[in-house]
Amino acid sequence: MLVVFIATVAFPPAPAHGLRAMAKRCLFLILTLLAVPSLAGCESGTAAPEPPPAPSQASLKAIVSPPPTDRTELARTIDRLFDEEAVGETRALLVLRGGEPLIERYGEGYGRKTRFIGWSMTKCVTGIMIGLLVSDGQLRRDESAPVALWMRPGDPRGEITLRQLLQMRSGLRHSENIEPIHDADTTRMMFLDGRDNMARFAEAQPLEAEPGSEYKYSSATSVILSDIAAQVLTRSTDPDRRRQLVASFLRTRLFDPAGMDSMVPEFDASGTFIGASMLHGNTHDWARLGEFLRHGGSVRRAQIIPRRWIEFMQAPSPTNPGFGAHLWLNRRYPDGSAQLFPERAPQSLFACIGHLGQYVIASPEQRLTVVRLGHTPNEQREELRRRLGDLVALFPAS
Repeated sequence: MLVVFIATVAFPPAPAHGLRAMAKRCLFLILTLLAVPSLAGCESGTAAPEPPPAPSQASLKAIVSPPPTDRTELARTIDRLFDEEAVGETRALLVLRGGEPLIERYGEGYGRKTRFIGWSMTKCVTGIMIGLLVSDGQLRRDESAPVALWMRPGDPRGEITLRQLLQMRSGLRHSENIEPIHDADTTRMMFLDGRDNMARFAEAQPLEAEPGSEYKYSSATSVILSDIAAQVLTRSTDPDRRRQLVASFLRTRLFDPAGMDSMVPEFDASGTFIGASMLHGNTHDWARLGEFLRHGGSVRRAQIIPRRWIEFMQAPSPTNPGFGAHLWLNRRYPDGSAQLFPERAPQSLFACIGHLGQYVIASPEQRLTVVRLGHTPNEQREELRRRLGDLVALFPAS
């Protein structure tokens, strides 16, 4: 277009002594026209993209020790986890590397001493509690689960093993999250007709599949395991006695040895630990749970639970590679979905995951434990998972 335009510019005849002046005018015109494409490019939006925004001072201050990655990019990634519009409300973020704090940031109104409910992260503690009783010789994972209601002659539920309960493949009928929400078995068990004796509600459900044949996520299963633990520790049906003995067992066998001083379990009216969801603790104690699991059940080289039990918890369920024994694994579910980051982090990574976006993520190969606590609605959970994956992916494997 420029060449054609210049070629069609006509000038009137000029005397010889005016040729020099005409040449100057032509040169000026050509230089002016050559500037047109650059100006047009600016107006048409082809300018270089703007640089990413500077990270907030809150996230820069949250990095409390030298990171093994770019500090600015790490701070931007932290900011993206505190973006309320995209991922709900992040109330706490704590990252340990090699057991030492690397990142620590809290939302307004929350702090280091705040106790946060774990929701389904509690299930990991229930799995550890059962493992302690197995290591004591009180339970056997491949024998029929000792549930009195199932031991009647001819009851097919008597075939359900402890292993199948831990791997969420009991075959019991259950609806975890359906609409309307008040019809879901989890809601009924915890808040409606089953709330006073949650284990009785859960154990009364019939089989809908052969034990061991199908994976079905079930909070009722974790309550059954909590009831089994209580019955091992005492034959008493007195709620206060059950509550006292289970709380003491958790305190002396797990919480105290692991330094988890803030942990507070909740019990229903029958004295059963609500081992599906009701455990409260501060951010550092949730991180200590992750460190305990990352180190194979040991604390400062003292083995609190046999390592082979933690290895069992980390082994994929036969019916769902993405779930172990009350522990989430870094592999895809049979339907192709993922709860963690299969393509972005080591396969050895695992997690405790809770309702509304609670996470304790442990990655042995990265020497990493990540705790994120907050309130993320279901429709924003996938974006939260992606952003947590961005954070984990910044850290190299050792």
